[in-house]
Amino acid sequence: MRRTAKEADTDSLQVWAAALTYYGVLSLFPGILVLVAAVGLIDDRLVDQVLAEVFPIMPGAVQEIFTAALENVQANDAKAGVAAIIGLAVAMWSASGYIDAFMQASNAIYDVPEGRPLWKRLPLRLAVTLVTGVLLVVSVLIVVLSGRLAEAVGDVLGLPGPAVTAWQILKWPVLVILIGALFGLLYWASPNARQGGFRWITPGCVVAVVLWVAASAGFGFYAAHFGSYAETYGSLGGVIVFLIWLWLSNLALLLGAELDAELERQRAIAAGHPAGQEPYLQMRDSKAVEPRDKQNL
Repeated sequence: MRRTAKEADTDSLQVWAAALTYYGVLSLFPGILVLVAAVGLIDDRLVDQVLAEVFPIMPGAVQEIFTAALENVQANDAKAGVAAIIGLAVAMWSASGYIDAFMQASNAIYDVPEGRPLWKRLPLRLAVTLVTGVLLVVSVLIVVLSGRLAEAVGDVLGLPGPAVTAWQILKWPVLVILIGALFGLLYWASPNARQGGFRWITPGCVVAVVLWVAASAGFGFYAAHFGSYAETYGSLGGVIVFLIWLWLSNLALLLGAELDAELERQRAIAAGHPAGQEPYLQMRDSKAVEPRDKQNL
């Protein structure tokens, strides 16, 4: 763990977390457009139930954004489908920028250059973006599907009351496992380093999830009881809180990747790899590595 903390500083993870936060925000608002544009295709009563579940966990400023966008789309139902398609395309491309930044951060963590040519890297980036988007949507649905909405869905599916109650309890472990699997996918696919086969859960995944939950809870408590963001930033206070939370979340994600990288380093050293020689893992591809970098490999 000490080595992980040292390498986290050396690899400038706090800077990479800021870059990921930037790309995360870029992909967030097109995603909101997709969500609210779908209102024109969904029963309004169901939308009201979804918003009743989601709004309590949103900063006030983000609630205002959702409300304004929702009112705009409801006033233009005929354009909802077009807006959803455009928003989905923009969100996919913006989110792929996040994945590209995470791939670069992962290469820095594993001390390897990016050797995959663009024609390999771009399809991988889009594929990881698509799978990540699906997993995030499922995660949001798991959070939203509670309370009255869960009971309504249970009635539609003909589920007994105990089954709905069991879901209300079991959904949180399911959500944690799903987030861990998402982290595992990012850790495995992003770096240009051979780590063996895909693993659903790694030590880094576990640490990242624990750090993310702890950071979210701790910062949420601080912002609610000790922070003065509303007084300092006025109507932007909620947005500032959201950005700090997103940065902490990305930092937790990167720290998990750093831990997995250090474990790989220790295994390589135990197998006879020189302690000071990098990279300590074989690269997946070296075709796009600059000649000057190849001399140092």
